[in-house]
Amino acid sequence: MKKIIYLLALILICSTPLYSQELKVGAALRVITPDPLIPVSGGVGTPSPATEKKGDLFVRAMVMEQNGVKVAIVGIDNLGWPAVLGDQSRALIKGIPPENILIGATHTHSAPDAYGFPNEKGEVLADFDYLEWCVKQVADAVNEAMENLEPAALKIAVGEAQGKIAYNYYAPDLYDPRCGVIQAFGTTGKNKDKAIATLVNYAIHPEVIGNKKGILSPDLCGPLYDRIEAKAGGMAIFMNGAQGGMVTADNRRPEGKESGDWEECIRIGELLADQALAIVDKAPMQTAPVLFTSSKEINLPVTSPLMKMLIDHSEIGLKVSEDYLLKTRINLLNIGSAQILTIPGEALPNIGYYLKRKMKTNQPFLFGLTNDAFGYMLTKVDFNSFKRYEYISKTSLGEDTAEIYIEEALQLIEKSPGAE
Repeated sequence: MKKIIYLLALILICSTPLYSQELKVGAALRVITPDPLIPVSGGVGTPSPATEKKGDLFVRAMVMEQNGVKVAIVGIDNLGWPAVLGDQSRALIKGIPPENILIGATHTHSAPDAYGFPNEKGEVLADFDYLEWCVKQVADAVNEAMENLEPAALKIAVGEAQGKIAYNYYAPDLYDPRCGVIQAFGTTGKNKDKAIATLVNYAIHPEVIGNKKGILSPDLCGPLYDRIEAKAGGMAIFMNGAQGGMVTADNRRPEGKESGDWEECIRIGELLADQALAIVDKAPMQTAPVLFTSSKEINLPVTSPLMKMLIDHSEIGLKVSEDYLLKTRINLLNIGSAQILTIPGEALPNIGYYLKRKMKTNQPFLFGLTNDAFGYMLTKVDFNSFKRYEYISKTSLGEDTAEIYIEEALQLIEKSPGAE
C-alpha cells in the first residue's frame, strides 16, 4: 500500500507542469561611474578625456527563478561588454549557471573603453583597474538581486513607441518602432502589488552626447531610468535591440541641425519611458507565467582586416582561436507570453524584423549587444553592397557573420517551445 501511495505521489510530482510553480523576481543595481572620471569611448580610436558627467553609469540586474531554474538579465551602461569580462563576473556569481546570465550593453557612446582596442598609434588606453572593479559590481548586483527574490506576477506588452525617439540615419523609415516591456510586480509581503522591475527593450543608438564633448554619461538611458522609477516605482532596466546601420536617436532639428546636449537626452529618455509605460499599462497581469531558458555556443569567423588587427592587439584577452573563430553564446528565453532572443552585436533592422517574424510569440524581444558586442551584423547581400554600408561592413566581423547567426538563431527557435 505504501508503495502504491509513493508511486501515485511521484506521478503527481513528475506530471506537474511548470506553470504551477511560483515565479520569483529580484532586482538590484550598482553605480559604476568612475571617480575620478576617465576617458570615454565611442568606438575604434583614442578615448576622449571627460571633464564632467551628466547622470551616472549603472549595472542593473533582474533575476528570475522558477522551479529551481534561475536566469539573470543584466544591463550595463557601456558601448559594449565583451564575453571575457562577462565571464569574469559569471565566475563570481553562485547559484545561477553561467549560460543563464545574460549581460547586455546599453551602447551609450560616452562611457569608458571596455575592449582595450589599440588606437591609431597602437596604444591601448583602457583603464583595466576600472574594468576589474566593474566586473565585481556586475557580480554584486546579480548576487543581491538573488537575495531579493520574491513571488511575482508579470505584465508584458509590445507596441509601437510614438513620437520623436529614433530613426535610421541611413534610411529614415527603416527602423523598428516596436517597444517591448516586461514589468514584475510583487504578489506578497511589503511589495505586494508594487513594481519590482520594469524592463524596456527598444532599438536605438544612445549617442546624443557622444564621446567628443568631454562628458561621461549614460546618455538617454539615464533619464529613462529616472522617469520610469519615478512614475512606476521599482528598478528600471534598458536592453537594446537590432539598432545597427544606423538606428540612432532622433535629435534632428530644422535646417539639418542636431541637438547633442543633456536636455535632448532628457527629452528622448523621458519620452521613451512614457511610451513604454503607456504600452504596458493595460496589459493583463500574468499570475502564472512559465520560465524557459535555452542557449548555445556559436562560432563566428573574423575576416575583416580591421577587426583582425584590433583583436590581435587588444589586451582584454578576447575568445578568438588562432584561425580567427570567435566563440560566443546566444540565448533564448520564454518569460510568460514573451520570447527573448539575444544578438551578440549590432544587427541591422531587417535582421531584427526577420527574426521577430520567426519567433514563437506575438510578443518578441531582441536583446542586442548581449553576451558580446563585436561590430555590425549585416546580411551577405547587404555586405559592402552600398557606399553607405562601407563603414559598417569594415567594422563587421565579416561577410558571413549575420548569415551564421541567423541560421543558429532559427535552430534555437525551432527547438524551443513557444511562449505561453
